Amino acid sequence: MADALHEEFLKLYQPIHTRFVRYCSNHAYGLMETEDLVQEAVLATLQRFHTIREKEKLLGYLIATANNIIRNHLRRKKFSGQYNEKDSRKLESKHLDAETAMDIHHLHLALNQLPVKDKEAILLFEISGFSIEEIAVMQESTAGATKTRLSRAREKLRGLMEDGQTEKRTSTKTLFTLL
Repeated sequence: MADALHEEFLKLYQPIHTRFVRYCSNHAYGLMETEDLVQEAVLATLQRFHTIREKEKLLGYLIATANNIIRNHLRRKKFSGQYNEKDSRKLESKHLDAETAMDIHHLHLALNQLPVKDKEAILLFEISGFSIEEIAVMQESTAGATKTRLSRAREKLRGLMEDGQTEKRTSTKTLFTLL
């Protein structure tokens, strides 16, 4: 029975793996290792897989689990906002020029300064490609509230990016496509 559940989980997880890892890498940036977040979320989801009613919504369940792990991590350890050389090397390994890598680093730092729900909404919409309606369901709000949250989060992000950089070289929208 357990083997059948594991096989079902893997069958549903395989097509969404890339989207989930991409979400986790941006949500965990500067807070914890991406691999740790992915592994914790997958393990926790696998342990509760038999209780999930709508198994076709596995990605949403994994993202909610990852969000809870990040929240718990932040409760235990407040983010210091210091430059992390390891994160910088990861960006450089994506074959970006140094200026773009630094802009992405500043974007991640700015994202970490947003309120949790705002950051989640931006990452779900801009990085993971969820619709506003899907995000509203995940965040237990209305589509209108989600649109407002996204708009305000973009505005805060723009302000944080301008404060953090003397010269803005790359637009935030362009940076999101590189993440």
